[in-house]
Amino acid sequence: MKKEEIDKLISQSLSKDEAEFYKNLEGEEGLFKSMTGIYSGKLAWVTAVMAIVHLVVAVIAFYSGYQLFTAESADEMLYFGSIMFIALMFAGMIKLWTWLQMQKKSVLREVKRIEYQVAVLIEKISEKMTIDL
Repeated sequence: MKKEEIDKLISQSLSKDEAEFYKNLEGEEGLFKSMTGIYSGKLAWVTAVMAIVHLVVAVIAFYSGYQLFTAESADEMLYFGSIMFIALMFAGMIKLWTWLQMQKKSVLREVKRIEYQVAVLIEKISEKMTIDL
């Protein structure tokens, strides 16, 4: 059975309110919705701080890159090249953290979806058992 068929069967077995709630849980978010989604929740302030730090580090990297290519001595090139390398590595780590936060939100959404399906299934089984008794 395909995922769409299973979702359709689940939706048919749910009440109207349950089906609406389940529909809101369905589907993957798009990239932009996923990116803005990390700015909500308990760690929203950390994400905002990381975005600001990322912006500062990117500016430092671009400035160092400009200075690297306009430097006149090898010492200056080594100095600004090192700063640019470190800034780019730092920016990459911040970006990696951001993508991991997005992945975590996606996994949590799917876990909540499965929890809801299990709760509905348990309710249906308990209703059937009380009817049979």
